[in-house]
Order: sequence, then C-alpha cells, then structure tokens
Amino acid sequence: MNQKNSHRGLKRLLEILFVSTRLGLTSFGGPTAHLGYFHEEYVRRRKWMDEKSYADLVALAQFLPGPASSQVGIGIGVMRAGVLGGLVSFIGFTLPSVIALILFALLLEGFDIGNAGWIHGLKIVAVVVVAHAILGMAKNLTPDLKRKTIALFALVSTLLWQTAFTQVGVILIAALFGFLLYKQHNENEEASSPFPIAKSVSVICLLLFFALLFLLPIMREITGSYWVALFDSFYRSGSLVFGGGHVVLPLLEQELVPNGWVSEEAFLAGYGATQAVPGPLFTFAAYLGAVMKGWQGGLIATIAVFLPAFLLILGALPFWDALRSNPKIKGAIMGVNAAVVGILISALYHPIWTSSILAPADFALAAILFSMLVYWKLPPWMIVVSGAIGGTVLAFL
Repeated sequence: MNQKNSHRGLKRLLEILFVSTRLGLTSFGGPTAHLGYFHEEYVRRRKWMDEKSYADLVALAQFLPGPASSQVGIGIGVMRAGVLGGLVSFIGFTLPSVIALILFALLLEGFDIGNAGWIHGLKIVAVVVVAHAILGMAKNLTPDLKRKTIALFALVSTLLWQTAFTQVGVILIAALFGFLLYKQHNENEEASSPFPIAKSVSVICLLLFFALLFLLPIMREITGSYWVALFDSFYRSGSLVFGGGHVVLPLLEQELVPNGWVSEEAFLAGYGATQAVPGPLFTFAAYLGAVMKGWQGGLIATIAVFLPAFLLILGALPFWDALRSNPKIKGAIMGVNAAVVGILISALYHPIWTSSILAPADFALAAILFSMLVYWKLPPWMIVVSGAIGGTVLAFL
C-alpha cells in the first residue's frame, strides 16, 4: 500500500513539474496574465481545484507581499501534492527564465554598454512602468487620509535616511499605526478552503521569515561578508514587495546601484531582457546576481528574492481564515501596505527618476511611453522596445 501511495505521489510530482515548466516557458505578460494562464490550465482544463479554492488562493497571494503569480503556483502545487508539490511547481515555473537571464548576463559581460542610447531609453521605460505600478497601488492601498499620511511618513523617512534598517523600521511603525487606527475595521469575507499543511510547519515558516528579515541586516554589519550582504539585499527586497513584479525594480535598484554592485546601464539592460522572457518578473534577480557574481550569484539571488514568498505562502495557508477575519491583524497589514507605497515613491524619485529624466526630451519620451502603457493599453514588451528605440533617437538629437 505504501509503495502504491509512493508511486502515485511521484507521478503527481512529475505531472506538476511537466505542467508548471510548460507554463514557465510560455507565460508572457506579467502577473495578471499568469493568473489567467493558471486558471485555464489548473482549474478549467485539469480541474485540480474548483473556482472557489482558486479565488481564495489568489486572494491570499494578493494579501501577502511577494510575487503573486509565483505564490499562487506554489499554493496549487501544495494542494496537489503537499509541500514538495509546491516546491516542484515553483521550480518548473521559475527555472526557464532564471536560466535564460543568467545566460544573458554572462553574454553581456565584456560589452561596453555605458553610453548606449537604448540603455537610456530603458531607464525612461523604468520610470514609466514603476510610476504606473505605484499609481495603481496608491489607489487601492491608500484610499483614505490616514493611510495617505502613513505613506507620506514612509516616503519622507526613506528619502532622508537611506540605510538597510530604515525600511524595516518604517514597516514596523506603520504596522503599529495600522493596528491602532484600523483595529475596528471589518469586512465580511467568505470562509476559504482548507489547505494540506500542518500548522507546526506553517509556524516554523513564519518564524523563519521574520528571523531572516531582522537578523540578516545585523549579520551583514557584523560579518562584512559580500555573500551575506547580497542575500540580505535580495531577501529584503522580496519581503517588501506588494503589487507584483514591477514593484521590485525600485527596491532592487535602491539596494544595488548606489553600492556600486551593478551599474545603472547593466541594471536597465537586464530589466529590458526580463520583459522579453516568460515566467515571473522576480527572476530579474537571477540576472542581477549573475552580473555581480557569475552563475553562482544568479542562483543565490534567485533563492533570496523568492524565499520570502515561499515562506509566507506556506506559513499563511492554514491560517488564512483567521488572518482575513481578524480586524486587528488586517489593520496592521493595511498600515504596512500604505507604508510600502511611500517606500516605492521614494525609490521612484531616487535613484530611478534622478538618473533617467535629465532633459525635457527625456520627459517627453516618458509621457509618450506612459500614454502607450496606460491609455493605449499596449503590452509591456512593446513599451520596452519603443523606449529602446526612443532612447537611441534621442542620442542622435
């Protein structure tokens, strides 16, 4: 009987790996598009879960920081074959773009791209994409005066004190204010479906998430290790991202470019390449890590940036009903969400805006690209190509 169960479990894991890898090779278009692909494949075609369970899982992924589509993929794998199924699902969906971006980073090494016009165009694309993401987040996460004030506090604090500890401190203070201001906030939520994870495993995952978030900056200061610093930068960026992959861009740029680990030009070249490959946008970390420390750096950066998402989804699945129905916890998270908006506006200004919009023509190109993205609803890859062409044209004017 045990052998039969083991055979069935292995068959399920291989099936998850096959399906998730195919999605990882073909899922273009960003997090929202990925959720559509998942729904078509897992709910409609394979019927691995029903509509309600899928909607609950998507709601949880949107509620937590991290790459929503990757977390949904992990959750589907967990529901299908336990924790190991979640890991296999994550590897299948993520690995194709990780390999592609590490190879791109290694091929780019040795090329002088510092003064290329297309790189400047990609810098302007970054301004447009991040500004659009922040506008959408601000509308949803700071709808009232209290949360706008929390966002303003986070904006001012992170602009004036740019240290590794500032972001974590701002998040903690915002959580406290959210808890105090919104502890009576309540919304009616339907109960969600149970998920097959032991609560003891979930508690360990949550404890590990917070332990790493607070201990890594301390270890970084004590050891002075390059690898600890690299892991800390990517882990913290992955821990603070609400609202999809585009939002990780300013956090990573703020961590890496001012420290001289990655040049502005190499950063933007990789961002453009990330838009052109399928799979989650968080795999941009694989490119950055490879630029910094070869393929080993690419793998370490990928693990670090995705680890918070993995720990949080595994930690939160069994407690989702309590989380979404407890007004005090929801209040704290509302405060955190508002603070993240302020942190991102700060990063949008410096270093993204200050290094990209250098002349009236740059702002004009940004306005055109913004209109293409927001009003004409063109896909992001077209914005990237147009920005590269526009930057090349500006270089000759």
